[in-house]
Amino acid sequence: MKVITPQELKQKLDSNEEIQVIDVRDDHEVDICHIGGKQIRMSEVMDRVEDIRKDIPVVVHCRAGARSAAVITALEQKFGMDNLYNLTGGILAWADEVDPSLEKY
Repeated sequence: MKVITPQELKQKLDSNEEIQVIDVRDDHEVDICHIGGKQIRMSEVMDRVEDIRKDIPVVVHCRAGARSAAVITALEQKFGMDNLYNLTGGILAWADEVDPSLEKY
């Protein structure tokens, strides 16, 4: 599985690189903090695969990285997607390394 660090993602966002960010957390988690992108709950991903770009890199994240890793594995196995990256450490790592103003939970 391909991974991307919070610092690498921030560089790509800051340089306006064409990427898609998918947040697979639940609504109450997104209400606490978010880094933007499209929310597709983990429970809905397989039914909303058409919302996930296949022509550009897609960074998938959750709280700490386990759910997003599971989502990526499922998408790679079922749909053969090869443009997915797991955000190392999830939004917790993003808060630690990029934006300490985010509320951690």
